[in-house]
Amino acid sequence: MPLDSYRGTTFVAFADISGFKEMMKHRERAALALDQFYSVGYDVLESQKNRPEPRVEGLFVSDAGVLFVRHAHSPWTETLQLLLEVIRDLNVRLLRDSIMLTTSIAYGEFSYKDKFEFPGIRKDALYGNAYLDAFLDNTANNPRIQPGQCRILSASELGGLKDFRLTGHGLRARKLRPVGKRHFYYDWPVSHGGNIDDFLADYCDTYTLKYTGMLEVLRKWALGHRTRGRRRGIPGIH
Repeated sequence: MPLDSYRGTTFVAFADISGFKEMMKHRERAALALDQFYSVGYDVLESQKNRPEPRVEGLFVSDAGVLFVRHAHSPWTETLQLLLEVIRDLNVRLLRDSIMLTTSIAYGEFSYKDKFEFPGIRKDALYGNAYLDAFLDNTANNPRIQPGQCRILSASELGGLKDFRLTGHGLRARKLRPVGKRHFYYDWPVSHGGNIDDFLADYCDTYTLKYTGMLEVLRKWALGHRTRGRRRGIPGIH
């Protein structure tokens, strides 16, 4: 759907495909991931086009998507609720194709302008601290965001973020999870039930499994216990 210009204070999400640089070593895998990313992203945003404001809109470039909530005077609690619902939908649908995202969300001034277009060239402009904050948090902030995670940057305008409760669509009226002084995490995989502590324990166990796997490979090759003629692929790349 066409994306009209927008300027205002809102939530902006920057989401990209986890491990895409590694996928680039396998062109077919990378091309398939991009195709699924664009297709699912289009479907998710298409479902928003006929609803009145607030609604989620966005654009996708390379392995990243920029989503924002278009609204006039909606309270931030309503706009954040809507954005998190869309982000969960996007993540769940992409998981069916074994694609993980990292998603950072920031609140503040945001401006999008569809400047001009003619054959061969399209020029768009993204401005505002919300877009920059979300981008930097996803790509360079500490702690480094991990595959599958979605987090919101705290801001002075969001003083009630620690008391914000997700409601509707099976979200069970639960709170976001604070981490450090700057972030609130949205544990979307357990939105429809289950125990967050159990989910976090399982997620943290993946670091142990990764370490154990590396140890086993080193032992196999360094100590001579390897299978001749067998070549294993990069984990997560098929």
